[in-house]
Amino acid sequence: AALNGFQIDVQLNIMSFLSPQDLCRLGSTSCYWRTAVQDPLLWRYFLLRDLPSWTSVDWKSLPDEEIFNKAFSEVSDNALYDYMAVYKRSCPQGRRSLKSSRPRHGAVTSFLQSLVTQAEPRFAMFGPGLEELDNSLVQKMMTCPEILLVAGLPHRQIHGIGSGVSFQFNNNQKFNIVTLYSTTSVERRKAREEQAVAVNKMFYQESSTVGNQQSMHYSVIAQVRKVCEVVDGFIYVANAEAHREHDRQEELARILAMIDPALGPPNRPLLVLSCVSHIGVKRIPCVYVAHQLQLNLLHQPWMMQDTVAATLDGLLNGIEWLLEEANCKSAQ
Repeated sequence: AALNGFQIDVQLNIMSFLSPQDLCRLGSTSCYWRTAVQDPLLWRYFLLRDLPSWTSVDWKSLPDEEIFNKAFSEVSDNALYDYMAVYKRSCPQGRRSLKSSRPRHGAVTSFLQSLVTQAEPRFAMFGPGLEELDNSLVQKMMTCPEILLVAGLPHRQIHGIGSGVSFQFNNNQKFNIVTLYSTTSVERRKAREEQAVAVNKMFYQESSTVGNQQSMHYSVIAQVRKVCEVVDGFIYVANAEAHREHDRQEELARILAMIDPALGPPNRPLLVLSCVSHIGVKRIPCVYVAHQLQLNLLHQPWMMQDTVAATLDGLLNGIEWLLEEANCKSAQ
């Protein structure tokens, strides 16, 4: 028995040097290797090792937080946790392969939809990553036609807000972004210079009674409410820089105020850009930010995408997902 245990440990140690993709291919060679490569301890190791490097996660693939908080023996007391399935479902490469394996009629449907003239979808963009970073994400979006082409200012005005800016994605799909700032540009600049937090004027607090306890939640001001009523989805720009302090509970409360089902359809998609100023800044991994924001509590489709404000790295991946989700909702 001791010898068998030693052999198993050696085998697991050797397999840990293979990539997850190689292990999956190895498992397809025989019944023995199919069983061997499914070892949960091995896949937990891969999951905890690789997860911080993943650049995106969504509502279907976010791993359960208990995976990180419990020791392996605790998770495995009652039943072995299928870490292999979690890894394959959660890693970006696995999600892309699942997407590419969908039935071809989905592509045909998208093509037919593209032949029908539709109003360009409109999205509300907000969040601390618009204001706290050293580089302006919005300014870069407006001045980088090789990445994202500005298509003009539409005539559909929202009282007190404006019309937003129209962009063109892949020289085909047009969409509109209404950017919502927490306060005036002067106050935002002063807050950045003093490394302080600007007072957010988009929201106001309301108290309510739950049982015997008083709880606080946010509501949006009248001008922002008008935006929330007409947009097809939301873009939340989170500050993912590791050297800064973040009040994620406060951020979640404001996200919930914006996506309140009382203000529009409850299934409108939410794109979260986990943003840093420039390449080289240490970032919080996007899966960790998703757990910090408790995005698993949301009831509509969401995706979190690592983004760099100075280069727009990752932005188009997020925009592509958002447009697909918005088009799916409008077709239903």
